[in-house]
This record gives sequence, structure tokens and C-alpha cells, in this order.
Amino acid sequence: MLSESNREAIHGLVLAKKQMKGGLLPILHDIQDLVGYIPEQSVAVIAKELNLSRAEVHGVITFYHYFRQAKTGKNIVQICRAEACRSMGSESLWEHACSRLKVDSDAGTDAECSVHAVYCLGLCSSSPAMSINDKVYARVDADKFDRLLAITRTST
Repeated sequence: MLSESNREAIHGLVLAKKQMKGGLLPILHDIQDLVGYIPEQSVAVIAKELNLSRAEVHGVITFYHYFRQAKTGKNIVQICRAEACRSMGSESLWEHACSRLKVDSDAGTDAECSVHAVYCLGLCSSSPAMSINDKVYARVDADKFDRLLAITRTST
């Protein structure tokens, strides 16, 4: 449930950019920057102010892997599960990450980390790829994952 102050702030963000051509994406970015994710309650506000259907707004949110629809841990781990990365071992990397972080295999979250499947990070030639807090890494195996996670945890 959104607090009244967040609800008002989200409405203000929408109003500030509703006249902007192509304003939906900047609005979604602003909301996620403010709250940490795109709350379900904000979809109706966005749709009404931009004269879109809720389905259109929801479709944009779910199309882009950057947008989150739930609270996340402090660190965001994204593992590419597209074909090129799969062919180079991203499925075993996914299983290792979920096991190491002790989260469900369907984009789980604990207080410190969230792991999300994405379908291309643009490093197909040096797969498998992953990112931690928007920093992208190539040729990641279980050992490299563990090292990167340890560094991330000590630096945050």
C-alpha cells in the first residue's frame, strides 16, 4: 500500500510530464526512482492522466526489464536468460544465483538482493552475462558470480 505522501508525489510526477511527447517512459523512470518500483496503484493514475488504458501502461511496464513491480532488495542482480547466454550456461548460473541468495527461482528477493531474469544485456558474444546494480559483467560462471556478489555486499 502506498503512503499518502508517495501517492501525492507520484501524481505530481505524472502531472509534471503528462504534456511531454512520449512522457510515459520518463514518468515510469521518475516513479521508480522515487519509490524503488512501479506500484500497481500508480497505473490507474498514469493511465487517466495520459489518456491511456491501464492495459497500455501495464504493457509498457512489463515489456521493459528495467521496470520493477515490487519492492526489491538493496542490490539488483539481473541474469540474462536469452538464447545466446543459455547456450553458454546461464541456466546453471541462474540456479546457482538463486541457491546462493536463497531465493525462489521466479525472480526472488531477500532483504539484501533481488535476482531477476532478463532477456538480453547486449553481451551475446561474451555470454553468459549478468548485471549487479546496472553494472554489466561478461563470461560469468558460479565462481565469478560469488566474487562479484562478495564485492557488492562489502561495498554497499
